[in-house]
Amino acid sequence: MTTDGHRGRPPATGRGDGAVSTAVALLGSTHPGPTVVVTLLAVVLGASSGLPMARLALLALAVLLGQASIGFANDWLDAGRDRAVGRTDKPVAQGRVSVSAVRAAAVACGLLMLAPSFALGAAAGTAHLVLVASGWAYDLGLKRTPASVVPFVVSFGLLPAVATLAAAPPAAPAAWAVLVGAVFGVAIHFTNVLPDLDDDARTGIAGLPHRLGRTVSGVVAFAALAVAAVLLLGGQLGGDSSTPGLVAAVVGTVVTLGIAVVGVGLVRAGRVDRTLFRLIMAAAILLVVQLALSGGTIVA
Repeated sequence: MTTDGHRGRPPATGRGDGAVSTAVALLGSTHPGPTVVVTLLAVVLGASSGLPMARLALLALAVLLGQASIGFANDWLDAGRDRAVGRTDKPVAQGRVSVSAVRAAAVACGLLMLAPSFALGAAAGTAHLVLVASGWAYDLGLKRTPASVVPFVVSFGLLPAVATLAAAPPAAPAAWAVLVGAVFGVAIHFTNVLPDLDDDARTGIAGLPHRLGRTVSGVVAFAALAVAAVLLLGGQLGGDSSTPGLVAAVVGTVVTLGIAVVGVGLVRAGRVDRTLFRLIMAAAILLVVQLALSGGTIVA
């Protein structure tokens, strides 16, 4: 893979410029979009659990470091595959940052994550450790198996638990909140890998979406999004949300269902690209706003 004719590594004009370039490349290897969305979701879940500001800050830091660690691990472990298929969205594949630097960042973030995680308590720390370990398990090999969706179900299903267990004293999450997270994880996994099915096949990756095929996987992804939206609405209707909050919940659900319909339409039309994942991320932000405006709680 080459960039500007310099064997894959852009020329640096000086030591300072090189350091900045490496820092920017490392930031790109965290998968910043999904990392920020998941961190934002965790903060909203924490606020819904009644966490005070200090604990919300610890929760945000823990989740941010954990998601960055998973992102770095993905780029480190997939470096060879990404170069082989010419991925232009991966800094390592472009030669903008070394594999060793990304590997060190993955380990460092994973270790640094432990401090804020366990500062929230043993229960929250353990739940978050399992969440991040699940993400690493995907990167380390589960992505090649029919169980590729399991880490996403586990990790996103555990996210509400991390938020509620971070309270003092710890509290169990509502069952509907865990289900929303788990089902939403299915949508995220399927839409994230759909554009890469051909490249993955060339490099030996055969997860569940690869085995089901583009059309079936795309429909499953947006069906999962619709189910998550309905489960969230059901949880909010069964809680103590205010009338304006319930109106926001209904509107948010309708819009999310509309996104699901659009997504299925794109899949059936053969337009399988990064737009599908962006739609899921947009739906995630919408669900975050919906949960924040409802004023309800995810505590059981």
